[in-house]
Amino acid sequence: MALTSAIKTAQSAEISAFVTDGDGRALYRFDKDTAKPPATNCSGACATAWPPVLVSAAASVVATGVDQALVGTVQRSDGATQLTIAGWPAYRYSKDAAAGEVKGQGAGGTWWAFTPEGKKAAASAAGKVAPVTLAVMKVGKLGAIVTDRSGMTLYRFDKDTAKPSASNCTGECAVKWPPLLVPAGAEVVAEGIAVGTVERADGTRQVTVGGWPVYLFSGDKVPCDTAGQGVGGTWFALNAGGAKVGG
Repeated sequence: MALTSAIKTAQSAEISAFVTDGDGRALYRFDKDTAKPPATNCSGACATAWPPVLVSAAASVVATGVDQALVGTVQRSDGATQLTIAGWPAYRYSKDAAAGEVKGQGAGGTWWAFTPEGKKAAASAAGKVAPVTLAVMKVGKLGAIVTDRSGMTLYRFDKDTAKPSASNCTGECAVKWPPLLVPAGAEVVAEGIAVGTVERADGTRQVTVGGWPVYLFSGDKVPCDTAGQGVGGTWFALNAGGAKVGG
């Protein structure tokens, strides 16, 4: 099994914010495991249905939207190193066939998608899809910039266009720079921000600010990180109107 090198956050119609691997596959925790100390009790047929998420080391996992301090590992009985989040061993679900699916949520009353804090994901209130929330925060020398609801910096890409809105970051680019997506049925909450959406080539909806598609950066580890600022001379944080900040 290939080793996992990245985790990030996503949203769905069924549950609140949850954690995925770098390919967008939901990650789960198992009530019969323990977090203190980390220990896995899923092996054999269980591990076939719920494949453990394997990593080379905690330091090798790039966490976007999840506090890096929550990322750890536990050694399985077969010697493999399994990812943990807040101490809980992490798994995928074999019946999740595509990115964003959470078919394993609540299975057997013991399997739950991870929240970004490492807790059990809950159903969205009244069946509503959780909104995608943007905010403006003052961050260091950059001043007031746009972030997601977790305080993670959002960026614009000079090779995109704002009039009309269009994204030119796909494939490996979109792994390094995950687009901020809007789940079906969700609203975008962004008071005082020139927000909109654009349809990507894969049919998903991406948030725009001032017409510019916006992205997270896989190199940002915690809220208010700005490691993506100025990368390649084409990536920049932006203000509430969509203008470059510090560019």
